[in-house]
Amino acid sequence: MGFGDAIKTCFGKYFVFSGRATRPEYWWFALFVILTSAILAIFDNFLFGSNPETGEGTRVLSGVFQLVVVIPMLAAGWRRLHDTGRPGWYLLLPMALSIATMFMLLTGVVAFSVLEQGVNDPEALRGPAALLGGTGILVVSILQLILSVLMIWWLTRPSESGTNEYGPPA
Repeated sequence: MGFGDAIKTCFGKYFVFSGRATRPEYWWFALFVILTSAILAIFDNFLFGSNPETGEGTRVLSGVFQLVVVIPMLAAGWRRLHDTGRPGWYLLLPMALSIATMFMLLTGVVAFSVLEQGVNDPEALRGPAALLGGTGILVVSILQLILSVLMIWWLTRPSESGTNEYGPPA
């Protein structure tokens, strides 16, 4: 499968999370998404400018494009994992870790805010809060790195030969 065929296939299977996707189908589509996002970011910069103080610009075109391709990219990855014999929901593990991390950080902030109101010297809690928060962020960062490398590893594995529990080869 070539570059153009992969793009047609992935957009043709916009909401299809069943079945299998070959390595070329997934990786050509991923390359298309990366290149198009980069090109649209450049156009965004030319069309809408950027803030001289921060260097950040308005990302209208690239933002809309990324919203359009998020579902087919997820579906292609889901099918790609099926092709290697793994459940597609594994693709959600890095995102689930990020959501859990945000929840834990917010819970920690609320807990230490409540604790600060109950003590005479709130400054005494800042050290343990910083240590706990910093350690938690370090641990989660390491886990996120491990999950990301594992995900790339799974997505680059060869297809299972023959029919597997997710269907015949694509």
